[in-house]
Amino acid sequence: MEFQKATNIIKHPSAVSRIDRANLLGHRSFTLWFTGLPASGKSTIAVATEKVFHKKGCLTYVLDGDNVRYGLNKNLGFSPADREENIRRLAEVAKLFRDAGVINLTAFISPYRKDRAFARSLSQGNDFIEIFLDCPLEICEQRDPKGLFKKAREGLIKEYTGISAPYEKPEEPEIHILTNLMTVDECVDKIFDYILGKGLI
Repeated sequence: MEFQKATNIIKHPSAVSRIDRANLLGHRSFTLWFTGLPASGKSTIAVATEKVFHKKGCLTYVLDGDNVRYGLNKNLGFSPADREENIRRLAEVAKLFRDAGVINLTAFISPYRKDRAFARSLSQGNDFIEIFLDCPLEICEQRDPKGLFKKAREGLIKEYTGISAPYEKPEEPEIHILTNLMTVDECVDKIFDYILGKGLI
């Protein structure tokens, strides 16, 4: 991660605290960090989980890996350095959402442990929940909803996670889900069992 480049800057305090925002919204804020191979179910399960939060009256936002590359991270590719910067920016955005009182769900491959560790380092207490969506590579390839595995196998896409770029599995995620063995609803139920068990909402 890069060091601070800007100088002569001083943080300006807010008149409204994170606790104030939580009291206004009626719930605390935290990050659900979904990680896993392409086509392991990250976006699908994050969106389904957000829908349940919304029904419960919680303020939420899904940060999807593809979506942010249309805007915030449109200048980044998929080299190791660009992947690191991609996650650095998104980790900082997730932190801002937490400060704003928003439950945020991040659906990124985030293939490197050190980058996920950095994202966690910006959190406080138990407001960062890593969710490993574990699915065998062959199942992900069979799903291949965007046809990207096929292109990677044909050499049309370079540095594709699981094929020509590595994925480092989480060693101690808060939630470990085998998405090839569970329905989307069962995955969401497991996530909420954890959240409710921890008293997060």
